[in-house]
Amino acid sequence: MQIRILFFGLLQDLFGHSTELIDLPEGACLHDVLSHYVRRTPRLEKLLPSLALSVNQEYATADRPLHSGDEVALLPPVSGGAPQPQSQSDAKAANRDHVRIVRAPIAADAVLAQLKRPEDGAAVIFEGVVRNHTRARRTLYLHYEAYESMAQKQMEALATQARAQFDVRAVAIVHRLGHLEIGETSVLIAVASAHRDAAFQACRWLIDTLKKTVPIWKKEYFEDGAVWADGEPFPPEIHPHPAPESRDPASK
Repeated sequence: MQIRILFFGLLQDLFGHSTELIDLPEGACLHDVLSHYVRRTPRLEKLLPSLALSVNQEYATADRPLHSGDEVALLPPVSGGAPQPQSQSDAKAANRDHVRIVRAPIAADAVLAQLKRPEDGAAVIFEGVVRNHTRARRTLYLHYEAYESMAQKQMEALATQARAQFDVRAVAIVHRLGHLEIGETSVLIAVASAHRDAAFQACRWLIDTLKKTVPIWKKEYFEDGAVWADGEPFPPEIHPHPAPESRDPASK
C-alpha cells in the first residue's frame, strides 16, 4: 500500500524535501514508518523523543494501523493536545468566522471590532510580536510555516474548548504565515466575555495551548545564519515516545 509522508520544520532540512510517497506492506502501522526513516536516516533516531505523529490531520500514536492513501505527518515540536471533540455544525461555523490562518498583516482593531457584542463586559487581546533578538543574537526576520489544514482544525477545536471550559462568549484566533518583519504580529488571540476573569484565563490558556499543540513552525533568520526555533515538548497524551523498531521494511 502507498502512503504519503509529510515533513515539516527541521525535518524538511534533514530529508531535503517536504513530501514523498512510500510503499508499506498491508497491516503496517506508524511504527513501521518511523523504522523506515530511522534506517534510512539514522540521525532521526535522536529526534524521536520530541516528535509527534499524525494520520489524515489527526494526532496519532505509533501503533495506529495505516491504510492505502493515508497522509502521515512527522511533526517536530511546534513553535509555539490531544484532539478536541468535534463541535456541532452551527458552533463550528461560528468559530470559523474568527479562526483564520493568514499571510497578510493582522489588523487587531478589525478583529476585535468583529468579535465584540453589546452583552460583553470584557474583551482581552494578546498579540505575539516579532522581536529583534533571540539569546543575544540579532534577529533579522522570521518565517512561519504550518501543516495548514491540520492547524486550522486544531485552532477551531481550541476555540470551541475555550468557550466551553471558561464560559466565554466568543474567541478569535488569527495566525500569520510566511515572512514577518520585526515588530509585526505573528499571532492574535482575542476573547470576549461577560466577565474579565474568564476572558483573561481563556486568553492565557489559548496561547499557551496553541504554542504546544498546533502544527506551526518558526524559522529565525540572523546575520550569521538561520535556525528552526526550539518548540515546547508535545503534551504526553499526544506523544507517547514511539520506538523505532519494525517488523517489515518500507520502500520508496
